[in-house]
Amino acid sequence: MTAPDTWGKLYLLPTNLAESFRPQQILPNEVISVAQRLDHYIAENAKTARAFIKAIGISRPLQEISIVELDKHAKQVGVDSADELISSFLKPLFAGFDVGLVSEAGAPAVADPGAVVVAAAHKAGIRVVPLVGPSSILLGLMASGLNGQKFAFHGYLPQEKTSRIRAIMESERESKQKNMTQMFIETPYRNGPLFADLVATLNPATRLCIATNLTGLTENVLTLQVSQWRAKKIEIEKAPTLFLFLA
Repeated sequence: MTAPDTWGKLYLLPTNLAESFRPQQILPNEVISVAQRLDHYIAENAKTARAFIKAIGISRPLQEISIVELDKHAKQVGVDSADELISSFLKPLFAGFDVGLVSEAGAPAVADPGAVVVAAAHKAGIRVVPLVGPSSILLGLMASGLNGQKFAFHGYLPQEKTSRIRAIMESERESKQKNMTQMFIETPYRNGPLFADLVATLNPATRLCIATNLTGLTENVLTLQVSQWRAKKIEIEKAPTLFLFLA
């Protein structure tokens, strides 16, 4: 299905990863230029989206910009039952307006509920335009020194300790069998318990990378063997962190 020339485009706009946001240093000029001219946004969180729009610099009041908040349950909506999304979230596109999709942090639709909006746009025949910007998954993998040819991103591990440890052990087995880097994220205030379980469960020779506050002023990426991590103390409870390991 080819979109009519009168329809707008859905722009996938990367945003900041760290709170110390420096738009001109982090985002390409094209992203800033497109974001500055848009009047319609779909956002995971409206408050975060407004902060992003304000930070990139606009010449009109924020009140003139429409931000539709993506319901947190939208990620459970399948492509075949996305009619409500198409009629509400994508309505400005059918009227000829370009729309920006933004995530809470980083690249939209990657480990992000915005993927269901992109799926709905494809189903409707709307043109989807991804723009270049920061992704913690790729930045962390690039800086880790681990295998960038074969890798798996698992998102969040189970919160319950026994289930979490079992998941870590299963991931390490897969990593060893397939020479595959394993990646996880966690809510910042749970970073400490996850780190403790990783260093207690993984083989001492497994290489573990902790990538914290990527693109931020206190960015830190360090890869060590688990045996070395066991002798270190780190403070990562309040910072966005990506965990990677290779058995």
